[in-house]
Amino acid sequence: MSNNKLIIANFSGFFGDRFSAAKEMVEGGPIDFLTGDYLAELTMAILLKQKMKDPGKGYAHTFLKQMEQVMGLCLEKKIRVISNAGGLNPKGLAAALEQTAQTLGLHPKVAYIEGDDLMPRLGELQEQGETFTHLDKGTALKDAAGMPITANAYLGGWGVVKALESGADIIVGGRMADAAVVMGPAAWHFGWQTDDWDKLAGAAVAGHIIECSGQACGGNYSFIHEIPSYHNVGFPIAEMNEDGSFVITKHPGTGGLVSVGTVTAQLMYEIREPRYLTPDVVTRFDTIQISQEGPDRVLIEGVRGEPAPRTTKVCINNMSGHSNSMTLLLAGLDIEKQAKIIEETLFQSIGGKDAYQVIDVQLIRSDKVNPSSNEEAYAYLRLSVMDPDAKKVAMFSTKFVELGLCTVPGLALTAPPDKGRPVIQHWPTLVSVDKVPQTVVMGDETFDIPSPPESDIPSPPPAAVDIPPVPAGPTTSVPLGRIYATRSGDKGGNANLGIWGQTPASYAWLNDFLTVDKLKELLPDMAVFEIERYELPNLFALNFYVRGVLQDGVSASFRMDPQAKTLGEYLRTKMVEMPSSLLA
Repeated sequence: MSNNKLIIANFSGFFGDRFSAAKEMVEGGPIDFLTGDYLAELTMAILLKQKMKDPGKGYAHTFLKQMEQVMGLCLEKKIRVISNAGGLNPKGLAAALEQTAQTLGLHPKVAYIEGDDLMPRLGELQEQGETFTHLDKGTALKDAAGMPITANAYLGGWGVVKALESGADIIVGGRMADAAVVMGPAAWHFGWQTDDWDKLAGAAVAGHIIECSGQACGGNYSFIHEIPSYHNVGFPIAEMNEDGSFVITKHPGTGGLVSVGTVTAQLMYEIREPRYLTPDVVTRFDTIQISQEGPDRVLIEGVRGEPAPRTTKVCINNMSGHSNSMTLLLAGLDIEKQAKIIEETLFQSIGGKDAYQVIDVQLIRSDKVNPSSNEEAYAYLRLSVMDPDAKKVAMFSTKFVELGLCTVPGLALTAPPDKGRPVIQHWPTLVSVDKVPQTVVMGDETFDIPSPPESDIPSPPPAAVDIPPVPAGPTTSVPLGRIYATRSGDKGGNANLGIWGQTPASYAWLNDFLTVDKLKELLPDMAVFEIERYELPNLFALNFYVRGVLQDGVSASFRMDPQAKTLGEYLRTKMVEMPSSLLA
């Protein structure tokens, strides 16, 4: 481990990511830390189901099996491991790791971090004045139409620092902030203080970039023609410097690409405004300076930070009834009339549209005129219901099937009927940081971690960027995506849609052209939603935040793409009149 550089590698971006990645990162080249992120919002509800079956579970079991593969090699190479794989049971995962180590004849020091699980304290905290008000709806938790089943606050990286100071080899936690697994080791290694805002902000950006595994290395990147190979796409590595700057790279010989474009794509993923909040620092994304240092090496520097917020985010999952969806294939002529007949007949058979708390009907016209194959004749009719009554929701499928021989011609199902599924309502909210005590446990020792200090310093200005006048001259009609890349994703019930160019001139035109009104014109199905717009000229980028498009989150959304992964690529297909000079 160099005093001047700290090498932090990621091996997981979600619960279900490439299993072999941990071994690949440990064996693929020199690293100092191995980090993994497992916890999307809905994952907590999945882990609760496991814990209800076995109180000893509730953690990401794949992490335990991955550690079985690499634990010995990590100890031999002095590679420390940090992950939020503890989910709802960090203590249980720590015990399982120690049992695995004993079986392997190894002796790592295992620490776990607690304090994020607020479920046992929700009532107490509400009595103390914490309303857990929904960040988008403005509704207090007590008025929610659902019962909380998980409630986890986001923890910062100072618990990781304490565990490392105590000699931990493996550190597991629950709902640690994505950036905490990078900020913690960097702060420990370089001796940063809790008010080193700019350095901490740099590490927060590094954490945001590498937390989604292959996405920073070309995965899900718009310009697919730039990627040399999608075989064995590399996972990202952050080479941290003492001043908070860093280089993003990947192991040699792996697929994918690390470029300004692929890293920008990850920077634009699941963000809102340029002020990016973590429990330890407010990071200013409008100060990021990004450049290509060499092949598969991207330098990030100049990141500025603001003092840590006095609240931290809480992810609450509410059990909010049940839902069921059925998708039909329609073919032939008069598709819209066919769809209307099915809709009216179905809901008449179940007592009308008021029989369910929520209904949703989508007709997706994918059919073509004069189709050249049977499949090109299809349109899709998707009908969905949501209701507190599980039996009534299950009956929806039965009534659907009963129509099979008594309705329009050419009717077919895309999947067998089922009884539906529980609806998990995502409830994003905040809690005061002083109400979330972070605790580190290692062996017989327990350490309490204080909250970051309060501070009142001026906000740093955005990075100065020389943007030219808006290009003029002749125009050409082309898809927007010929010049611009996008990245979109879910933020609870909302979606973000980032779009960026590759030159100052491309940003000048984009910033002038793509207003909120223009976006709604290009994407008419988004016009009904409130949309926020943020400028990031330092990244040649705009970010749009579409409020409410995903309803109450992934499990409670009727959209066919409930994580908004396709939203950006949808925008790229739109034909626009663009200055011909940009195409040159």
